[in-house]
Amino acid sequence: MRKVRSSLNLNLDLSLPRAAIRPLLKKLIVRGLDAVDARKAVGRAISRNGEELVIGRRRYDLRRYERVVVLGAGKATASMAQAIEQRLGPRLQGGFVVVKHGHGLPTKQIVVVEAGHPVPDRSGQRAAARLRAMATELGRHDLLIVLLSGGASSLLPAPVAGVTLADKQRTTQKLLRCGASIGDINTVRKHLSRIKGGRLAESTEATVVTVILSDVLGDDLSAIASGPTAPDPTTYQDAVAILKRYRIWQAVPQRVRRHLDRGCQGLVSETPKPGSPLFRRVHHHIIGNNVAAVTAVARAAREAGLRTLVLRSALTGEACEEGQRFGALAKNIVRKGKPLQRPCCVVAGGETTVTVTGKGTGGRAQEFSVAAALEIAGLTKVWVAAIGTDGTDGPTDAAGAVIDGKTLARAQGLSVDLKGALKCHNTYPALKQLHQLIVTGPTGTNVNDLYLLLVL
Repeated sequence: MRKVRSSLNLNLDLSLPRAAIRPLLKKLIVRGLDAVDARKAVGRAISRNGEELVIGRRRYDLRRYERVVVLGAGKATASMAQAIEQRLGPRLQGGFVVVKHGHGLPTKQIVVVEAGHPVPDRSGQRAAARLRAMATELGRHDLLIVLLSGGASSLLPAPVAGVTLADKQRTTQKLLRCGASIGDINTVRKHLSRIKGGRLAESTEATVVTVILSDVLGDDLSAIASGPTAPDPTTYQDAVAILKRYRIWQAVPQRVRRHLDRGCQGLVSETPKPGSPLFRRVHHHIIGNNVAAVTAVARAAREAGLRTLVLRSALTGEACEEGQRFGALAKNIVRKGKPLQRPCCVVAGGETTVTVTGKGTGGRAQEFSVAAALEIAGLTKVWVAAIGTDGTDGPTDAAGAVIDGKTLARAQGLSVDLKGALKCHNTYPALKQLHQLIVTGPTGTNVNDLYLLLVL
């Protein structure tokens, strides 16, 4: 596959399979990503007029603060850091952000370090300790700007006393493989952390302004990045119930179980809750989300002359089941002209889950695509694409995949077992052999996934 430089002002190399759909699909994906580009989103949300800093609808008189410091974490925070450096100029007294390995970008005043995702590593633990220490030393006459995007939960491992990094790694792996939702995963994480669940805000006396590129459907502040500066409505009892519901309570380390049990007994402090006075000095601003990306894709599809439908409900179920439903929708359009007549485009956002068994390689967008390929086999001029907006789908170098009605036949001709790949969660090798992966590299954003159905 030949890499194609985006025609828009995006730091993005987009590789797509060679197909008639390629120019249109490229246009739709790039428009969606451009709408939630982290650097541009910060530029739109934050402005400065002399000593007045405007973030969203709030105004901050910089003369009131002795120091202005930027801290943050998430896959897109290097781009966010670049933009806020431009806004603050010499008024910025330094900063520190943590991004996923390979997602770093050059900055002038804000230090950018890389760490492990989705399983936390030693680099992340060191970074979390440094970030927390910087927040703790700030006083009530300082302004702390916190940049958050998806991935921050894994990038800031700060285990509570009595729990090791290895314990958190094993617990995270169990949660990722059992099909738990990101909300459930973060509920457990918050109760094993010295940063998450409002603990970062609790650790500093500074005024806190949190600027967020949301990867959580519905933009729940307590769930985005596990809410380091937001009140946490969940409890130790909730965390225990989640581990038991997914039947992994006995599989997580004993030290994790002991800490959560102590929390349930009131022997260790709970995360700060809604209504706590500390949040009077904490403000939050959402600067981009999945809805913005979906809306931009839909607008581009209409401009291309396609009848366009945006699914109201975000896709959140098992990836293979949601892919089958998307494929079934394609068949209804082709055979009955419902809910749209061709040429048309259906756009959806969301974040599906995968309950992993075995040791296959793939991701939720790739599983979605393979399931759709099995469903639409034999249909002409029908394509389905699924893409992670951060450029990473599972532990692979692909952002997702695009398939069509001929994918299954091509697979059979090359002795590629798509059904077997789906069953074993080993979709990446199959799609790579078929040359149907979408590869973007780090995109500079992270707002869940995009799903497209094109019937021409």
